[in-house]
Amino acid sequence: MIITLPGPTIGVVGGGQLGRMLAEAAAPLGVDVVALDPTPDCPASAVAEQVEGSFDDPEGVRELAERADVLTFEIELADPDVLESVRDEYGVAVHPSPETLRTIQDKLVQKQTLEDAGVPVPPFRRVDDVSDLEAAVEEFGAVMLKARTGGYDGRGNVPVHSVDEAEDALAELGGAPAMAESFVDFERELSVIAVRGDDELKTFPAGENVHEDEILRETVVPARTSDDVRERAEDVAHDVLSLLDGRGVFGIELFESEGGISVNEIAPRPHNSGHWTIEGALTSQFEQHARSVLGWPLGATKRRGIAVSANLLGDVEESQPATLEGVEHALSTPGSGLHWYGKHEVRPLRKMGHVTLVDDEKRDEDVTTDDLLETARSVVDELCFADGGDSPERGR
Repeated sequence: MIITLPGPTIGVVGGGQLGRMLAEAAAPLGVDVVALDPTPDCPASAVAEQVEGSFDDPEGVRELAERADVLTFEIELADPDVLESVRDEYGVAVHPSPETLRTIQDKLVQKQTLEDAGVPVPPFRRVDDVSDLEAAVEEFGAVMLKARTGGYDGRGNVPVHSVDEAEDALAELGGAPAMAESFVDFERELSVIAVRGDDELKTFPAGENVHEDEILRETVVPARTSDDVRERAEDVAHDVLSLLDGRGVFGIELFESEGGISVNEIAPRPHNSGHWTIEGALTSQFEQHARSVLGWPLGATKRRGIAVSANLLGDVEESQPATLEGVEHALSTPGSGLHWYGKHEVRPLRKMGHVTLVDDEKRDEDVTTDDLLETARSVVDELCFADGGDSPERGR
């Protein structure tokens, strides 16, 4: 392969914060980005060109294909059928593949694919009606009822603790196709950011995720567990990627329990739990995604030190224009990396930005993971939205 600069253009379905950070990482490589997004002046538009249109708009995807050398996506609401059709019509590559997106979009199909390949997953079963859900509760005990498509950040998930709750739980999903998954008595939630290039596969060090109400609040790297567990998590990530087609970055969420490692969910794109890589790794997950979808050599995934990232979530009771206050403290804290996503409206618990702290492990004094986490929390505590409360929800 011969690479010359300025480089090609990447077309991205989705122009949210992930598209924005992808464009920021692509620019130093001489790579342009054009994003398809329905929101006028979407976050990515600050650093990329925007095509306004829905994520599944065939004409919008065609315009991306006309302007780009390769297509990718930063949101699972992209339509694999449209991507497949445009790929065949224009001969433009799509990474990860539409087939992979189709597999991952349906949580039941995703879990069946993993189970059939021998990848460890929690016990699960298909739910088509109340009797299916009741049978799942009787078999597994408490379960998490999940909409098979469309759910994220806790949306589309309903805990069910007894058969008496089955009918109401299904009604809460509005009749959407569902699956029931046994609750896992886990010690911690882990994630591995994995990347597949043209002929290479790499993983970033396993991180530990702190969730509340099924929304990611903080990520700690390396995960506060044993070397053997971290190594096993990365091995499972390799097994997962062997089942999926196409190049790109994948966020793989896992449970660590007494029984070992099991896969929770897969995201076929850069992931919130990989934001620490911007300051904390030799190559960020976003630069890796740009490199990989283009078929370029991948960068190093080694971490620079201990890293902690904390999400900045909307602390408001109802939607309002987004104005962030308390920024001075974040900027004056040594080693603090503040990321603002450029969303014009803040909503309750909406992801608006994040803060990263990295210890380069070369200081004279000993800095622990807990020290970094405490500092990150103190920075986030000082940030708030105008007329939106005392501090953003961080998950405490």
